[in-house]
Amino acid sequence: MRIDLHAHSNASDGTDSPAELVAAAVGAGLDVVALTDHDTVAGHTEAADAVHALPSGTRLTLVPGAELSCVAGDISMHLLAYLFDPAEPAFAAERELVRTDRFRRGRAIVERCRELGADISWEQVRRIAGEGSVGRPHIASALVEAGVVASVSDAFTPDWLANGGRADVRKHETDPVTAVRLVRAAGGVPVFAHPGAVKRGRTVSDQVVADLAAAGLAALEVDHVDHDEPTRARLRGLAAELGLLTTGSSDYHGGRKTVRLGEHTTDPEVYAALVEQATGAKPIGG
Repeated sequence: MRIDLHAHSNASDGTDSPAELVAAAVGAGLDVVALTDHDTVAGHTEAADAVHALPSGTRLTLVPGAELSCVAGDISMHLLAYLFDPAEPAFAAERELVRTDRFRRGRAIVERCRELGADISWEQVRRIAGEGSVGRPHIASALVEAGVVASVSDAFTPDWLANGGRADVRKHETDPVTAVRLVRAAGGVPVFAHPGAVKRGRTVSDQVVADLAAAGLAALEVDHVDHDEPTRARLRGLAAELGLLTTGSSDYHGGRKTVRLGEHTTDPEVYAALVEQATGAKPIGG
């Protein structure tokens, strides 16, 4: 089985619609794909409909999820949440608070970029985002269009959009221990996304990971494009010490990033163990 547990659609900052993501997963030879848009479940229904509409004999399982914006002290981090009840009130309210603040933050970042000499506009960023909630990748795309940087990844530097960069603006982010507890209370399974991605900025200490494990964290996302081999080895050792599972994922964003669906995958036994922990929702199809 080929299992990719981290992918985005244009319901957040990917370029594929949820239905296009399902088709791309089939084309990539995946057996399981998780839709984990940032702080939203807006793409779940379309993705589920696309799975149900697949031709007879085409097997693909969809794992509904989300990627949550968190902050530990002053360090931003992301938490993947799988198979939670999207209607559970406390978790739904927190996702809405984070999502609403993305709008305020986006406008503020655009204004800072303009103050730094970038000829971009809020209207341009909204056009790029389409129906999705605005995120920094949309602003990065606007910077590319304006010729300020050569690529989206080039925008995520201290000069522009990196955490703590010249144009960065903090947004509402959930305390990660609180987030883990919210996910569990909604019947979901929490996994720490790309915990060693130092190119994105500072990463949290092992003690923070231990605190998350004590609160109910299920796994660390180890096999990821932003982790080199020494980082993966260190994270596997940490996971073993804390009794956590380890996953692998592409963090696919469609045409916005070069990573391919299925570039990194999760072991089938680990996937089965994650699904077994979930009580809020079930995988779809397959």
